[in-house]
Amino acid sequence: MLKIGIVGLPNVGKSTLFNALLKSSLAEAANFAFTTIDPNVGVVEVPDERLNQLAKAEKVEKVINPTIEFVDIAGLIRGAHKGEGLGNRFLANIREVDAIAMVVRIFEDENVVRVENSSVGELPKDDIETVITELALSDLEVLSRRKTTLEKEVKINKQAIKVLEAIAVVEKILENARPASEAELDEEQKKLIADLHLLTAKPFLYVFNVSEDQITQDPADIIKEFSLGGIIEKDQVLVVCALVEAELTKFDSEEDRLAYLNELGVEESGLSKLVKKTYRALDLHSFFTFNDSQARAWTFVGGETIREAVGEIHNDFTKKFIKAEVVAFDDYVRCGGWDKAKSKGLVRLEGKDYLIQDGDVVYVHHGN
Repeated sequence: MLKIGIVGLPNVGKSTLFNALLKSSLAEAANFAFTTIDPNVGVVEVPDERLNQLAKAEKVEKVINPTIEFVDIAGLIRGAHKGEGLGNRFLANIREVDAIAMVVRIFEDENVVRVENSSVGELPKDDIETVITELALSDLEVLSRRKTTLEKEVKINKQAIKVLEAIAVVEKILENARPASEAELDEEQKKLIADLHLLTAKPFLYVFNVSEDQITQDPADIIKEFSLGGIIEKDQVLVVCALVEAELTKFDSEEDRLAYLNELGVEESGLSKLVKKTYRALDLHSFFTFNDSQARAWTFVGGETIREAVGEIHNDFTKKFIKAEVVAFDDYVRCGGWDKAKSKGLVRLEGKDYLIQDGDVVYVHHGN
């Protein structure tokens, strides 16, 4: 399951947004299932209209979407890595998330106090740097503990030397309060320290929490206004209004929610934006399967072979894969279903080395 850690300073609207995302998923029960695992974790289904089209074409009622787990971390403050505040208690919970979404306060509200004292023009920049610094310091502690262990093994473990060399490169970056993702490591070095699950080595998304009158603002304009260039890039940013997201939970249907958003000049919800940005950041895609009772979407990483991808369906499929029947989604829709696409010769037989494509509709042939 894809996991996203949500971080930020106190009073930036992080929990409001977290709760709104999860409640909005509950509002449309047919497409957005929701489960609360504990007070800080929630699971939502990833909506994909293509799956609904497939289910309609094959006349099946049940659809099963991939899921995303959101982990909400208590507000971080300066010194969180060494025990200040509550955030440090939960940092361990996001060591194994796939990506981190940092909520950054752009809105102004005199009734919601700021934890950090800064000039207004510098607030978002300071907030971002504070969170990055705390995560970097937490990563440094992880590296320090691993170094202590490895230094005792150098004489008997040649691999330890290589790991220590990779750690040294990352340490220099973290000591300058920059994320580990900026360290110049080769692929072997990245694999050697992957098990450390460094927080700042993960893909980062920045959720600009704005007021309602800022909701249509271009992220590039906000980056320029608050001098964030060089710190973050536009493709890492999504603009949302947590209060608007909370309002969406009051509507009974997806149509009403979209109508409300359109009145504000917005085309999609914060949940939809976050899912799309996360998929793009991690190079994730979907393929589809169906049977007599259900249609289902599965997630794969770009560049995977079909044999690797269908391991998502069942581990045995990777080992026992024989071949697969595949049709591109656009061809599938244009023909009006699997049987018609097959009758027109658009369903292809693909072997184990076929690079699966986003939207492929797949039927797997496998051994017993």
